[in-house]
Amino acid sequence: MLALLLAALFPVVLPMLLGLLLDRLLGEARRFHPLVGFGRYAAAVERLLRRLGNHRGVGLLAWSAAVLPWVALAGSLREADAWLGLALDIGLLYFALGGRSLAEHARAVGAPLARGDLAGARQRLSWIVSRDTAELDESGVAKATVESVLENGNDAVFGALFWFALLGGPGAVMFRLANTLDAMWGYRTERYLRFGWAAARIDDVLNFIPARLTALSYALLGHTANALRCWRTQAPAWDSPNAGPVMAAGAGALDLCLGGPAIYHGQLESRPPLGVGAPARGADIDKALALVNNSVWLWVLAVAGVSALIHA
Repeated sequence: MLALLLAALFPVVLPMLLGLLLDRLLGEARRFHPLVGFGRYAAAVERLLRRLGNHRGVGLLAWSAAVLPWVALAGSLREADAWLGLALDIGLLYFALGGRSLAEHARAVGAPLARGDLAGARQRLSWIVSRDTAELDESGVAKATVESVLENGNDAVFGALFWFALLGGPGAVMFRLANTLDAMWGYRTERYLRFGWAAARIDDVLNFIPARLTALSYALLGHTANALRCWRTQAPAWDSPNAGPVMAAGAGALDLCLGGPAIYHGQLESRPPLGVGAPARGADIDKALALVNNSVWLWVLAVAGVSALIHA
């Protein structure tokens, strides 16, 4: 029985736990972060392939040239040796995760907010969101931070865990690189509307199932009825097919009112409301982080359970 249990846990769950532990202990690399190098490589790919034109096919070719060689290399190395594959899985998952960074950035907003330093909180918030922060009050700062925690819980943690559970380290690195390209190219501007179309759509596809599992996790670990109702009624109105379920369910799970109008680049944008309950306050930042953290352990238990059933 013990041997069967170890056989079930060793290939996926133990590397997942070690990758999560490394992220918790070390966080993201302060210097020589691999994504910085990847960003430069992707920019070079863009410069080279834009000579072929500015249309969707070129963007898809650029995405393939930027992502697939690294995924193929990871897969080849993983199959070369079992112990090398194990070490690679752990390292690639650690590289793909951003849970500690997410918590550090959120708490860097919450700390000055708790001290009454609204200006300091606004400044730190401006590091992690694209909306204008200069005129936000305490509730506005807290709301923006909670929204960022809930949405990026999926992008920085759960998406990588999902693809790691399916495909190991190569799956995690595929997700992280695709998510990075969406952040670089997935804009509806004249420059990227066609070229960045593939990056945006592929990221949507890769995130489709993880986002809904993230929303379900938030719902199960918070105010479930509120979360499910907000997911069902509010998520369809959100402009992102994946952020909508995650943020609506998260807001409902926390009994908070999020969403609503926000100023981006000097322009007021009308956004649908999310959640029900009270306006966000500084203390809700830690509650949102706790929801993400508890959801991580729910995912680990779920993966362990599925692995045990497969090997039963």
